[in-house]
Amino acid sequence: MIPPLENGDFVANMEKVLEVYKRKYDPRFPVVCMDESPKQLIGETKEPIKAKPGREAIFDYEYSRHGSVNIFIANEPLAGKRYVKVTERKTKADWAQFLLEIAELYKGAEKITLVMDNLATHKPGALYELFKPDKAKKLWDRFDFVYTPKHGSWLNMAEIELNVLMGQCLNRRIDNIQKVRSEALAWATARNNKDAKINWQFTAEDARIKLKRLYPTFDA
Repeated sequence: MIPPLENGDFVANMEKVLEVYKRKYDPRFPVVCMDESPKQLIGETKEPIKAKPGREAIFDYEYSRHGSVNIFIANEPLAGKRYVKVTERKTKADWAQFLLEIAELYKGAEKITLVMDNLATHKPGALYELFKPDKAKKLWDRFDFVYTPKHGSWLNMAEIELNVLMGQCLNRRIDNIQKVRSEALAWATARNNKDAKINWQFTAEDARIKLKRLYPTFDA
């Protein structure tokens, strides 16, 4: 969704993200994007008819619901690496724990720039709600949070990775969290081994032309 015309807040945050994306690869200061998405757990009510030569498998249109899970993903676009975690819920505590795991993945980094959506759960206060103050502050100091603007989730490269994960791996009926976890892990491992990267081309200069209508206008 694109925001209304002449939205100063949107373009300010958009240009901040796009400026971050122009940085050169530096393992001391990695740029990491994170996102999350729900996945419904769906089961079969009848045994599918297995595929045979010349005929695809047949699945009944009826299905059973088994709740949902949450999929966290973090990817470092310039390094071609991603990390996936599947949780039962999407809470501030789950997000804070995921940040701890990201920090562990980048132990040698001086500062991690984390690009993410500006959700209510993505706040530094969540760290203090899960960890003791000294640990929360130490973890917070490892990161530089950069938020995508409201209605600007398309600026988050982790959303691209999530779409690839869903399309290549999870776009089918799965009825339990263990299966989702194993499938997502196998996908991330295979994609990491391929050194798959996102070739991001959109810049602030492009935005000022193609999204000119979003920029405030001035009298001559």
